[in-house]
Amino acid sequence: DCRQYTNRSCEECLKNVTCLWCASSRTCMEYPVRRILPPADLCELRSARWGVCWVNFEALIIAMSVVGGSLLIMLGVCCCCCCCKKKSKKQVSRGGDPLVVPDKDDERAAREREKRRVRQEERRAEMKSRHDEIRRKYGTV
Repeated sequence: DCRQYTNRSCEECLKNVTCLWCASSRTCMEYPVRRILPPADLCELRSARWGVCWVNFEALIIAMSVVGGSLLIMLGVCCCCCCCKKKSKKQVSRGGDPLVVPDKDDERAAREREKRRVRQEERRAEMKSRHDEIRRKYGTV
């Protein structure tokens, strides 16, 4: 029973993990497990100790809020950095020179350029064969 450690020390009370020490009233009591935080009528947060004597619930809540907020901010910054990078993705080639990794728009444009180049080459070959035919016909070759 935790009540036997009332009016003793915090360390003695908290040797039992189910106990809660209230520093203002110097009482040791069972931790109210049905609630996350001890109610104010039982013990104020700044006086309540659980687990260790040097951390009260008020400081614990503030510290957890700061750590949680920092983690959320860091997560948001990481998401922005990862998601907003569109054209700055880089890949290292075998020679160590950085190469820009093409995105979908760049790949589509490159395919269109290649199609146009192939059509132009076909037209040039066709025109050359016509000119050669005309030269042969009139004997200018």
